[in-house]
Amino acid sequence: MAISAVVVCSAILAWIASQTRQPIIAGYFVCGILIGPECIGLVQPSLMLEDLSRLGVMLLLFLAGLVLHPDRLRTNFAQAITLALAGSALSWLLVFALLRACGHAAQDAVIAAVALMFSSTILVVKLLPTTTLHQKRMGSICIAVLIAQDLLAVIMLIFLGTSGSTGLTLVWLAFKLFMLIALTIVIEQYLIRPMMRLADRYNEVLIMLCLGWCVGVALAAHYIGVPHEVGAFVAGVAIARGKLSLVLSEQLKPLRDFFLMFFFFVMGAALEFAHLRSIWLPALLVAAFIVVTRPMWLRFLLRKTGEETPFATETGVRLGQSSEFAMVIALSASQYGQLSSEMAQLIQLATVLTMLASSYIVIMKYPTPIGHAKLQRD
Repeated sequence: MAISAVVVCSAILAWIASQTRQPIIAGYFVCGILIGPECIGLVQPSLMLEDLSRLGVMLLLFLAGLVLHPDRLRTNFAQAITLALAGSALSWLLVFALLRACGHAAQDAVIAAVALMFSSTILVVKLLPTTTLHQKRMGSICIAVLIAQDLLAVIMLIFLGTSGSTGLTLVWLAFKLFMLIALTIVIEQYLIRPMMRLADRYNEVLIMLCLGWCVGVALAAHYIGVPHEVGAFVAGVAIARGKLSLVLSEQLKPLRDFFLMFFFFVMGAALEFAHLRSIWLPALLVAAFIVVTRPMWLRFLLRKTGEETPFATETGVRLGQSSEFAMVIALSASQYGQLSSEMAQLIQLATVLTMLASSYIVIMKYPTPIGHAKLQRD
């Protein structure tokens, strides 16, 4: 019943958003607020809805990897590491200074600045046209930067959750991640690829093999302490070496978009109005600061690495929001007693505001799959 209500309400609001030339993502988010526990209360948060939203994220990263050949990723990763480290450090410094100037406690400001220093993998990939993602340098650079940031976010989570043995833990995690990548490549080469060749006339079987492979590697990654998103991406990159990758990518896109609907619904349903009175103004200030300044200094860093001004400007705008990882970091820090509940809610609201504002800016200025007619590119 809950899933049916989410699908029906999301369909109506998505249609309204498309007819009024608004981001469809905003319709899903409003659906979460409207029928979630804070308004009508028709749908309550549940493990099933969270699992469906998580599956959407895994499919998104799987498809991002599916169109990114390892050679392209290897070529851009050195630049991506530089951008991720320099950009994250600068973002942390600016957001920390802003929060301290607003009177927040030092520890809250430190963790909030860490949580808010990454860009949203989900939003950036969803708003990249297929041709840009497949064939153009911008797609490769964006994905490489986002993956580097995701790995950095994993390190931040380890720092929050461990003490004393952090260095050893990081080395062990790096080794496990290396082994996962190696095993993924071997299994794909000698098992998954031959299975796909034998079933290439049965489209349904190919799709099920892809889904099973994606979820299986994601679960293996989660088991060793790496986010399932990274595992799904690794699974996609492994298949990207084969000839069927682009065909499979096109066939899986509708499924990806359907499950991502649940992700944005869960984000909207998770907002708690009880905290809004005390945090809405600081959250709005932080969100505006990120949306305005992040594209500017990303453009500056990209220009310093030799990119042309139009390329640097568009890439900076596309990466100009906070990440879904901010919510994960805020939740983890709150559970460990390192972050106040008020600051955790502030991080969540600021993240949602940056994602909504960034999606508006991108679809109004650049080609996207969900923009208005003149800029729509699938």
